[in-house]
Amino acid sequence: MDNFNIRQKIEFSEAMVHCENACSSTDPDMNKRQRNEEKCAYRTDFQRDRDRILHCNSFRRLKRKTQVFLSPVGDHYRTRLTHTLEVSQIARTISRCMNLNESLTEAIALGHDLGHSPFGHCGEAVLNDICPHGFKHYLQSVRVVERLEKEGMGLNLTWAVRNGIECHTNMTAATREGCVVRLADTIAYINHDIEDSIRAGVLHADQLPADCVDVLGNTKTKRITALIASVIAHGCETIDFEPDIRKAHDDLRSFMFKTVYTNPAAKYEEGKAELLIRKLYSYFKENSKLLPRLYQDIAEESDIDRAVCDYISGMSDEYAVDLYTELFVPKFWK
Repeated sequence: MDNFNIRQKIEFSEAMVHCENACSSTDPDMNKRQRNEEKCAYRTDFQRDRDRILHCNSFRRLKRKTQVFLSPVGDHYRTRLTHTLEVSQIARTISRCMNLNESLTEAIALGHDLGHSPFGHCGEAVLNDICPHGFKHYLQSVRVVERLEKEGMGLNLTWAVRNGIECHTNMTAATREGCVVRLADTIAYINHDIEDSIRAGVLHADQLPADCVDVLGNTKTKRITALIASVIAHGCETIDFEPDIRKAHDDLRSFMFKTVYTNPAAKYEEGKAELLIRKLYSYFKENSKLLPRLYQDIAEESDIDRAVCDYISGMSDEYAVDLYTELFVPKFWK
């Protein structure tokens, strides 16, 4: 043991506390990278992935990407970044309590929305409509870490992290930790979207379905606690809620889609956002030489649609609006 470096000591400690269903940091299939590299002396492979995600450009841009309300002015509305942090906290709590690999869980959670487009799911829908390759934010998140980050080199993450990112929306991940992030994502967004919607006047607490409130609780804290406790109680053979909690969760999610996510008040500006993205897309297809060098290279190796979609999807809301203004709004002569 004295001859071990710090990383090996951490790996040894993990092996002592992880349950049999946990993903091991030393599993050669799970920690395989796109390119071989020397191990870190101080961090496990999954801890290293977490740090790479945390320090990358795409992660910082999440602070100016829409969650539900387009570019909200108030300080307390969620953005894609604060959503990501809340998902990470919930997922880590569940993994820790179930003796899963917390570092793997955290890395997946922090990276799960890196590929989200500007203007939230509105932007995603527009790009999916106009790009021949289609566009899904979870697939784009994988593309970000494999190809687009670090000036085209990618982050060279482990397979387990990339799989968890790809499967966080509507697929079953290969690891229990990836499955935990999928549930943590929905626990986070439903409950913080309720809070933001009430703050925005789009929703009133009394409108929440009474049967859901009876089961999950009448505050954000109670609901999140109930949902987390249910995942833990269900066990880690299959990651899920207990049946009664699953029904209350699904009913509350359906209520949010009917009441908030399609509410004209919350979607008021989306028509403008769609027009903006379509205009930028058309412009850069016709003026490919104005793309940054990375995206010109992508156009040459793939095609112009792939390059333009990659470029626009990486923009923050604010950057997209500023670029649109620069390109299409007349400037006053001074």
